[in-house]
Formats: sequence, structure tokens, C-alpha cells
Amino acid sequence: MRSVLIAAGLGLILSILFTPLAIRAFRRQGMGQEIRDDGPESHLSKKGTPTMGGTVIVGATVFGYAVAHMFLSDQANWGFTVSGVLLLFLMVGMGTVGFLDDYLKIRHRRSLGLNKTAKLVGQLLVGVTFAIAAISIPNKRLTAASPVVSYVRDIAPLTLGPILFVILAYLFIAGFSNAVNLTDGLDGLAAGASAMVFGSYVIISFWQFTHDCATKVIDGCYEVRDPLDVTLVAAAAMGACLGFLWWNTSPAWIFMGDTGSLALGGLLSGLAIVTRTELLLVVLGGLFVAVTLSVVIQVAFFRATRRRVFRMAPLHHHFELAGWTEQTVIVRFWLVTAMAVAFGLGLFYADWLRFAGL
Repeated sequence: MRSVLIAAGLGLILSILFTPLAIRAFRRQGMGQEIRDDGPESHLSKKGTPTMGGTVIVGATVFGYAVAHMFLSDQANWGFTVSGVLLLFLMVGMGTVGFLDDYLKIRHRRSLGLNKTAKLVGQLLVGVTFAIAAISIPNKRLTAASPVVSYVRDIAPLTLGPILFVILAYLFIAGFSNAVNLTDGLDGLAAGASAMVFGSYVIISFWQFTHDCATKVIDGCYEVRDPLDVTLVAAAAMGACLGFLWWNTSPAWIFMGDTGSLALGGLLSGLAIVTRTELLLVVLGGLFVAVTLSVVIQVAFFRATRRRVFRMAPLHHHFELAGWTEQTVIVRFWLVTAMAVAFGLGLFYADWLRFAGL
């Protein structure tokens, strides 16, 4: 437990301390955010705010995870695990795609960065590499991921072949990384919501660690790999998001940019895959799902009827144009995330009670 607290604490402290340094450095380099011309007029004042703050989140997460290993109570478990390294690879890889996107936006002084094809290829390379490695590197016959669709644990009848698993895993990773990216439209919204979902995965993965079938076969135990290491990654990411939120909350001094949003979305999807809770993430990350659906519905309905369902998509801009202040939207969307996380954790615990016969 001490190592988990250290991972979260270091992620928090490093993010709080290094974000101001990033703000000053990005300002000197003229790395300011470009704002959509068709967005709410209140956002135009944010033009020039330093972006690419996601680099701090990613760095704090990696460093917090690495240092926490030095404090594991069982020194035999000090070494890095496949699950932990793959999760960080996914986060850093998706963050790199986002970094290139942010850099091009700044360089060309427009709100569009990488074209759709380039971003798709980048996400494809990272996501497919993660998926292949996750089902190809066994440890005592257990791989980091399972080629079975999962909810709170694997759903045996929904077993996939390796090829189909890689395809669906990529779609899942790309979907959630873009979902967080769409949600990152208001100060602190994505960082605060992500911190709560990462917190839920700290609880889930640590519970799996204390009820791991590899340690003791009991009713309701979990067939997962490296659950403690997964907990360290989730804890470090949670702390990094909270530390960044100190500077990112309204009015934001810095934005995470695509560097942060793609990295966070990729890590969330990776955590769901290695903990066998893929469908549960749809509940825990209900806000991200709702925001993405608002865009899909808006585009599909407009193409079919030339009319709009929402005043503007993504969903948070609809409420802004309806008269809500930015702070009101953010706080209420955080509350929605908190309720989704509480409900998701309830489903997770109810499943354990059922299997444990309690």
C-alpha cells in the first residue's frame, strides 16, 4: 500500500511543481493554443494560453510509477512488469501522436494539426503494437490482456481470435483516446474527470491484487496479471492529473492539449484491457462516452436532415450556448463523472459479492 501512496503522491507533487516551469518555457517559445473560430465567443480570450501541458502529466506519471517500485514491501517484486511497461508505452505513444498534432497547430498558427490520415496511422501503430504485445508475452501462461470480451471479468462465451482481438482493442483504444480529446474543451474538465476514473482503477486493480487467483484460489478471485503494478500506474496518473488540475482549472494557465488528452484516453483504455473491465469503462467513463455520442449524433443527424440536435457539439459547448457559465458546466460534468464512477465501482463490487457467494 505504501508504494501506491508514493506513486500517487509523486505524480501529484511533480505535476504541481513542474507545470509552472512548463508554462514559462512554452510562453517563451510562443507555444500558445489556437482557438476555433466557430466556438463560443467566450473562448476567444483563451487564445495564446500555453498548451502541450500533457507532457508534464505523462512525465509525472512515468516518474511516479518508476520511483514507487523502490518502495515495494516485497523486494522480489521490485522489477518492472510487462503490464506496467505496456501501459506506459501506450500512454507515451498516444501522447507522442498528440504532441505532433499540437506542434503543427502552433507552427502553422491554426486550430488544425495532423490531418486525419496521419493521426489515424499514429494511433494505429501504437494501439496495434500494444494489443499484440499484450496477448503475446505470457507469464505462467497468463498474458497482460485476454482475447475475451470483458465486463467486470472475462465473458467466456465472447472469446475472440487473436486477429479480431487486436482489431477491437485498437478501436477501443482509439475510441477512448479521441473521447477524452473531445471532452478536453473546457478548463479542467478532462483532467478532473480523468483523475476520478483513474482513482476508480486504483481501487479496482488493488482489489484484484488482494484477490488474485495467482496468490490464493478463492471464490471470486481474479485471473489478471501484475495487478499491483497496474495499481501503481493508475495511482501515478491520478496524482499527475490532480496536480495538473491545480494550474488547469478555470481560468486555466495552461492546457493539456492533444498531448495530454490522447495520452490519458489511451491509458484509460489500456487499464480497462489489462484489468479485464473493458465494458465497465463505458460506465466509469460515461462522461467521455456521452460527449462522443453527442458529436456522432450531431454529425449523423445533420447529414441526414441538414438540421442540428444540439446548439453545438461536443456536448459541453451546447450547454454553454444554452446560457450555462463555463464553471457551471465543468462542475456539473464532474458531478456526472463522480456518479458514473460510483455506479461503476458498485457494479464491480456487486459482481465480486455474487462470485464470492455473499
